Amino acid sequence: MTTTLELVTEAAEVAVPGPATVRLPYVAQSAAAARRLVRAKLTEWELPDLIDDALLIVSELVANALGTGCQTHMVVAIRRPTNRTVRLLVSDGSASLPVRINAGPGAESGRGLDLVHTLTNAKWGVQLWPRGKVVHADLPTTHV
Repeated sequence: MTTTLELVTEAAEVAVPGPATVRLPYVAQSAAAARRLVRAKLTEWELPDLIDDALLIVSELVANALGTGCQTHMVVAIRRPTNRTVRLLVSDGSASLPVRINAGPGAESGRGLDLVHTLTNAKWGVQLWPRGKVVHADLPTTHV
């Protein structure tokens, strides 16, 4: 399954070593495990300024994966496709595309992808695969 995540890269860029990937079950506790992975890698890469935004993003992407109703597992990954980009990826077994909706002020849900869109400056997307999809979100780094 990690090969699926590896295919979501930017062409002709030199990757920074040290990506991390974890396979997680479709349970609520997986969001916490995903946040631990992301925090650990950003700390290792000395990018503490990205931690808060990255934790919110990965939480939203995992929550969306949990909502698909898949019963196998999801894959969460963090990569640095370039020296100036951190990419968060969540792969799930559903072909349903994520959709940004206009949640009203009283809505109790529906703001997750709008938050991802805002925090990434619209640098997120989805790639469909024969057995699911990968949603990725990119954050710019301030230093190499």
